[in-house]
Amino acid sequence: MINCAFIGFGKSATRYHLPYVLIRNDKYRVKTIYDIVAKPEIESRPQYRRITFTRDVNEILTDDTISLVVICTHPDSHYSWAKACIEHGKNVMVEKPFTTTLDEAKTLLALAKQHGVTVTPFQNRRFDSCFLTVQQVIKSGLLGDIVEIESHFDYFRPEAQPQVNHPFNGAFYGLGIHTLDQMLALFGRPRQVAYDIRSLRLKQNPDDTFEAQLYYDDLKAIIKTSHLVMTPYPRFIVHGTRGSFIQMQIDRQESYLKENIMPDHPTFCANNQPGIIEYLNEEQQTVKREVPAVRGDYGRVYDALYDTIMNGAANYVSEQDMLTNLEILEGGFSRATPFVIDLD
Repeated sequence: MINCAFIGFGKSATRYHLPYVLIRNDKYRVKTIYDIVAKPEIESRPQYRRITFTRDVNEILTDDTISLVVICTHPDSHYSWAKACIEHGKNVMVEKPFTTTLDEAKTLLALAKQHGVTVTPFQNRRFDSCFLTVQQVIKSGLLGDIVEIESHFDYFRPEAQPQVNHPFNGAFYGLGIHTLDQMLALFGRPRQVAYDIRSLRLKQNPDDTFEAQLYYDDLKAIIKTSHLVMTPYPRFIVHGTRGSFIQMQIDRQESYLKENIMPDHPTFCANNQPGIIEYLNEEQQTVKREVPAVRGDYGRVYDALYDTIMNGAANYVSEQDMLTNLEILEGGFSRATPFVIDLD
């Protein structure tokens, strides 16, 4: 059993973490939650009745029975909170983005090794249904050698509220950190990256539209997000030397959680849409069929982390993937501009 604590008690903690960790009561006990502001109407809910809520973070840092702290605060506080927890001998998991700079991530990883603990990002979308299905199809070999994969994570939100214009408040850090991680999980570190990062709704805001192209020899991986897409693209399109695969539907865990249908409910994500594969078989005949969607489960992040802390298993996100992710995100703002050919 791992005693864990949370720093931050906003939407991230209540929607994406606690519904999954609370039902893993054979592995985890959520002992304490810290937030700067009391939220009695939420704290009093039945599922939280055995949790201590505090306004004093030292109740977590100095509690030797707590071995894991999950940080669900604003991005610009991730580094300082993670550093404090590591220095107090805690294992740490950090919401996205892991840190706001590559140097901060390197510092935390080195500090964790020094203190003999684990520090890891929360990359829950490695356990999206749509991604797991694509991963399964690629591993099957039915498509041959993969030459192109395109990933879309779009919205139609034409109205935008003014925001502080820091990169970590934008779409590339907010969503690209996940779709980029999925490509790193599939293919590893790319040779080259090209960027198109823009703000279309309010020019003074951080980016709301991006495209990044990752080049791996003969393979190109494309990740795209826009807040001005009314008619959806497929979530994934994959092309190989022997065929293609399309997955239209994005993982639906978030939709169910918004409707207060929890992961332990029998109808949770019960009707995921299948994908469509079309390929040449060994007899050179064209085969087209449905591929049942693999069931997604963000709680598998906690299963993997338990195995790392308790059994010494490798981190479910490698150190190289963590650092490459932030290197690519940071690079999009430090040196890259959209490709433009001036014809005048």
